[in-house]
Amino acid sequence: MSVATELKPGKTGKERVNFLGLPIDNLSMDETIDRIDRIIEERKISQHVVINALKTVQAHHDNRIRDIIKDCDLINADGQAVVWASKILGVPLKERVAGVDLMQRLVVEAAENGWSIFCLGATKEVNDKVLEIYRTRYPELTIQGHHGYFSAKEEKRIADTIRESNSDILLLGISSPMKELFINKYLQDMRVPFCMGVGGSLDIVAGKTRRAPVWMQKNGLEWLYRVYQEPGRMWKRYATTNSIFIYLVLKEKIKTFLFGSKND
Repeated sequence: MSVATELKPGKTGKERVNFLGLPIDNLSMDETIDRIDRIIEERKISQHVVINALKTVQAHHDNRIRDIIKDCDLINADGQAVVWASKILGVPLKERVAGVDLMQRLVVEAAENGWSIFCLGATKEVNDKVLEIYRTRYPELTIQGHHGYFSAKEEKRIADTIRESNSDILLLGISSPMKELFINKYLQDMRVPFCMGVGGSLDIVAGKTRRAPVWMQKNGLEWLYRVYQEPGRMWKRYATTNSIFIYLVLKEKIKTFLFGSKND
């Protein structure tokens, strides 16, 4: 099968597309929320992941990340570049489902449905600020948290704390690939129906960092805004990652053009 062909229905029961060797659920934001609603209602222990240019490149260089992604119950396209590339490769995705937007929607859903949330990640100051903001904004919301600066020896204790919280949703705000590895390792120990890595989204909620203007979001330039805010940490990462991502897309497009799909 070419990596630009549709796959059979995945774990979510919807058609998945194979994007450069990685499965992605072709769901809109509303369809994603509906699927999460059912996951929580059924008390299914599940891991969510988003695919962007960085995650695509990581998965092509790290078999652990690739295998974790393939084993996830729900997979969304986070990066606008992924949506554009999916059209170039002939497997057009409906829309981008940005992780930070999905997180915000889930907080509202949790408040309305009586679901509880555990926020793990960021500094203690940021984590406390996020809890304060959400408790003020949604008084009916049950939310707990813990900062993300803990050692490997403390991981099991943190996982046990999350399990004891009886939370319905875990929002894990640490960097990739650490968040994917942590959730995969402790998924069954934590017993949380919906586990989602949210990266730097907690910093955005707390006001430590700002999200790119809407016009930059729509034009796939959020990465450039992150470089603007944190040039010392981000410029080399994005320069390398974006170049490799473009190479992978062009390579697959050329291969498909020359040899076609095995399903043709």
